[in-house]
Amino acid sequence: MQEASVDEKLNDLIVALNKVDINSANIKTLQHKFNKAIDNKLSESELIAEFKTVDDDELSRLQKLDKIESILKNNFIDTKVAKSVAVKHYVEMLIPVLIGFVMVTLGFAMIILPAPKYFEMFTIFYFSVNDGFTLMDLISLVIVLTGVFVIVKSYFKFANQ
Repeated sequence: MQEASVDEKLNDLIVALNKVDINSANIKTLQHKFNKAIDNKLSESELIAEFKTVDDDELSRLQKLDKIESILKNNFIDTKVAKSVAVKHYVEMLIPVLIGFVMVTLGFAMIILPAPKYFEMFTIFYFSVNDGFTLMDLISLVIVLTGVFVIVKSYFKFANQ
């Protein structure tokens, strides 16, 4: 409904501009005003971040209310917008964690499952004549540690926000 009224007003503006004789200086001024108004519209995540900046201890309550009023006046927000930002935030946290768990699982599977002799490469440290720590085990441990690093890094990244 709101989009329809914006379209109607834009069409009215186009009709009014076609009726009036304007010079290039006026056109540039109108274009600058229009571009500035469009630029004031924030994306969903920027809008939520803008609301978070209102919670500044240095601002008085009246200044906070004025800031909230100007944000709401220039931008549209409802629960759908807030939910979509929360879902995006959750997905951004979930994907690296899942990738980390897949890497840890893959690394342990490479260690536990037997590999063919041509894939074992060479043995770095022998436990016995027939068994030892191979280059494949080392690569598997690097994969496991990388997965743990990705999980921990993503956890601390989103815990601090």
